[in-house]
Amino acid sequence: MSVSRRRATGAIGLLASTVTAGLLTAAPAHAVVGATAKDGSYTFTAKLDIGGERSCSGALVESQWLVTAASCFADNPEQGFKVAAGAPKLKTTATIGRADLTRDAGTVSNVVELVPHADRDLVMAKLEKPVTSIAPVNLGFNALVEGEDVFVSGYGRTKDEWVPDRLHYGQFTVGTAKASSVNLTGKSDNAVICEGDTGAPAFREVGGRYELVGVNSRSWMGGCLGHEAETRKGALDTRTDDIAGWIQSVSSRDLLKRSNWKYAKHIASGYFTGDPASNSKRRMDLFVAWEDGEASLFKGADHDDPKYPFSAEYKLESKGSYWKNAEAVTAGRYSDSGTDGLTVRWNNGKLSTYTHVDEKGFHEEKTLAEPGSWWSHARLITSGRFSANALRDDLIVLWEDGSTSMYTDTGANGVKKETQLTLKNDGFKNAVQINAGEFTGGKTADLMIRWNDGQTQVFPTGDTKGDHGRIQITPVGYHWTHAAQITVGNFTKPGGPLNDILVRWDTTDLSYYPNVTPNAIPSKDRGPVGEVQLVG
Repeated sequence: MSVSRRRATGAIGLLASTVTAGLLTAAPAHAVVGATAKDGSYTFTAKLDIGGERSCSGALVESQWLVTAASCFADNPEQGFKVAAGAPKLKTTATIGRADLTRDAGTVSNVVELVPHADRDLVMAKLEKPVTSIAPVNLGFNALVEGEDVFVSGYGRTKDEWVPDRLHYGQFTVGTAKASSVNLTGKSDNAVICEGDTGAPAFREVGGRYELVGVNSRSWMGGCLGHEAETRKGALDTRTDDIAGWIQSVSSRDLLKRSNWKYAKHIASGYFTGDPASNSKRRMDLFVAWEDGEASLFKGADHDDPKYPFSAEYKLESKGSYWKNAEAVTAGRYSDSGTDGLTVRWNNGKLSTYTHVDEKGFHEEKTLAEPGSWWSHARLITSGRFSANALRDDLIVLWEDGSTSMYTDTGANGVKKETQLTLKNDGFKNAVQINAGEFTGGKTADLMIRWNDGQTQVFPTGDTKGDHGRIQITPVGYHWTHAAQITVGNFTKPGGPLNDILVRWDTTDLSYYPNVTPNAIPSKDRGPVGEVQLVG
């Protein structure tokens, strides 16, 4: 494959010889000789028009980022794939989610920035605006295995069409995987990658979801129109499975900045998305209910870069939805599935639990208390493993009169099994926020309370009786008086303990403090160290 022809565009060599003026202005070519894709299939596939001179394919990996081959943008792809970071030299337009190019489905957006990988034929391409109507392809982190099957979809020519009007796809078998590339062989004679397919995504199907594992770099093009004499049909792809973390860190760097955090009314962290078996390999997700009723889910990242803890945003509800009626929200484990859900106290006194929340929405709502119940007096709530139950979380409640209660095993018992922690106590009326975390290294969760005077304290194992063992995190008068919303979780490193504190400030700023433990609090007049600024 080392001498296979580069297909960096819809074709560099052809522009110098056989491309007519009419072809240059025609609709972009489709990729991959094979089956015609149905409308709505492989919508993450993108067609790139580069200066009206070249055509490439790519994949949407985040709402504002594509991944494709760097050689698409090289001055001379035959001499290498190195390109400069920054704006592309030629105006580049991306069409995403349009299986039939004669229709107006999908989205069209300009590419405004390129971020090339240092040592392989791969580049990240930033779109002018986010694409909100199309789901990005998932990133595959598991290594490619020789003999496994993958799909390739794209917008190059076919065996009998120079400029086809539909997306095509084919199935291929993975051959030898090298340090940065992998050989692909068509599963049938009709599976060939042609000119215009450079950057086309190679992806596996796992449980009904697609995972990106490579982008196309070169092909022999046997069977493609204009290459009838060529008998070789294999292709060489740039691997993405081993640099999925790098792709994710690039694509997520502007993710949080796209939102106005001043209007985040509720935030709650949990393991909502993905396979529960992978929780030890990634960071927590973040649920956000906005003041206007929108609801979002930010997926926890798999890479280790602490500056970018989330990798994607999923819009769960639009403006004006019922979420504007939420008065208190907490996340916890309420089933045996290994995934987290939400408990919500609504403004009419209703208390409900969603057993599971993911990128598709809210699942299995259970009403724990009907509208008009005494739960209208519940001021603050938080979920955590405060009792010995090993499967599901408990619920701690601070009531309007300053008393506190715990309901054990919320998933099974609902709110029927109450334990009174403290009676009416005017002191607890000064609590502004409460959260559960793992600050002391015990087998059960600790309760964190932020008071209205700027103090933040941890009660080990959720014990709110007296001052015994109380740990000071921030002192009186500390600037945490400006902390509008707080949640505790794992935002630092995949598989880490739940002792990072994420703060939404009363401005548009957002930050978190990693690994907050008694040892991470240097003195009585200072708060936790190591703040990571996310927005602001």
